[in-house]
Amino acid sequence: MALTVNIYYTGENGNARKFAEEMKASGLVERIRAEEGNLRYEYFLPMDDSETVLLIDAWESEEALDFHHRSPMMEGIAALREKYRLKMRVQKFTEAK
Repeated sequence: MALTVNIYYTGENGNARKFAEEMKASGLVERIRAEEGNLRYEYFLPMDDSETVLLIDAWESEEALDFHHRSPMMEGIAALREKYRLKMRVQKFTEAK
């Protein structure tokens, strides 16, 4: 069953955007996109909220997402999230095949 996770990262003083930029510059984004089962990993900037960045993260299965969550990359993501003092709001959607 395919699933999509929307993560809203919110901070202050442009920190959410800085987080997304550092994720990309560090190579983490490309490494995540290369993981088996990843279908989409993209950041978007909401027009009406300059302090939030939306991540759309799609996976082929719950198992692929679970494997990603257990990967060493999660430590890097968590460290950057802490560095920029971000809050998260998560929405999860499943799609039957």
